[in-house]
Amino acid sequence: MIKSIQNISIITLIALLVWSCSDSETGTAKIQVSLIDAPADYDAVKIDIQDVQLNASGDEENGWQSLESADMGIYDILKLTNGEEAFLGELELPEGSLSQIRLILGSNNELSIGGETVPLTVPSGSQSGLKLNVNADISAGITYKLIIDFDAAKSIVSAGNSNKYNLKPVIRAYFEATTGAIGGVVSPVEVESVVYAIQGNDTISTYPDETGEYLIRALPAGIYDVLAIPSEQSGFNAASIPGVEVEEDIVTQIDSLIFN
Repeated sequence: MIKSIQNISIITLIALLVWSCSDSETGTAKIQVSLIDAPADYDAVKIDIQDVQLNASGDEENGWQSLESADMGIYDILKLTNGEEAFLGELELPEGSLSQIRLILGSNNELSIGGETVPLTVPSGSQSGLKLNVNADISAGITYKLIIDFDAAKSIVSAGNSNKYNLKPVIRAYFEATTGAIGGVVSPVEVESVVYAIQGNDTISTYPDETGEYLIRALPAGIYDVLAIPSEQSGFNAASIPGVEVEEDIVTQIDSLIFN
């Protein structure tokens, strides 16, 4: 059964919630982990997440702890765009440093494309854990939002002419509190499009919703070029806004991207 998706505002996502004094005195921080996706041109991408573990000790062998209140299972990650997310669970950790996060995948991974559903083969080794470096300081009495961004477009690889597909996950992990976001509107709203935030060789993307609004989040602070590319059949040209500054804990709203 595919897990339901929570729709949580960006304000909630980037908020750091201070606990009571008694919680602070325990010397622990709370890490809440959510999953989002960079979009891809498929009908569905279902990923079987069996476990999510955090490592605050740096001990590669024995330092892993699974999330509490975890909601593991099969997620259609293509639904996790434009502000929607799946809450995976949370864990209290001692004040100090969070070094890594690890995803354990099961075998029930599927791709739907062109009306056909095919299995996604996970290379050997991936089932034992996809490790992501975080290396962030955490303070007692604070709740942190840790976002796992699963890039579906880059993670699915066609296996030659065999009509089979491999899942080679391309994932990034960020604290929302150390990142910002870009929001805006594309016009005309009825034109299907993809919006990109580009910084050097790094590209993060999302789809606008039915009102033309979009939100690209978990962006490290810096300067980005924003590019909206309409569908080829629309006949419109791309629209862009260069030099958009992103700051930590801020949603940068930019002028409308207008196709012509």
